[in-house]
Amino acid sequence: MRQVTGWICRHPDNLTSRDTGQLRAILDRCPELATSAELVRSFAAMLTGLHGDRLNDWITAARQTGLPGMTGFATGLTSDLAAVTAGLTLPHSSGPVEGNVNRIKMIKRQMYGRAGFDLLRERVLLAA
Repeated sequence: MRQVTGWICRHPDNLTSRDTGQLRAILDRCPELATSAELVRSFAAMLTGLHGDRLNDWITAARQTGLPGMTGFATGLTSDLAAVTAGLTLPHSSGPVEGNVNRIKMIKRQMYGRAGFDLLRERVLLAA
């Protein structure tokens, strides 16, 4: 199952011909999985191409499938539709900031129970 998920989440150009054939055979046997794969790939295209204007159509299509995972995800997107649309449309990213926050939290977890802020500060500055 993990391998099939990886095939679906990868760009089709990054699959070997053998993987493409195996994925096609699996999707032909399971129409629900084929529908999910199509929705995942169209969402990925929206995400990488910054096409947030297509989001409402995607949400409608995901809800119409009746697949619990897709309808739940689509419903979650509508809870803050303006922010999701902006994230899929604007070229700005908080990725570098989130990466630094994640790195600092990892360092903090590694030294749990040791010293205080001074040691944490020194480790963060030395790790950079």
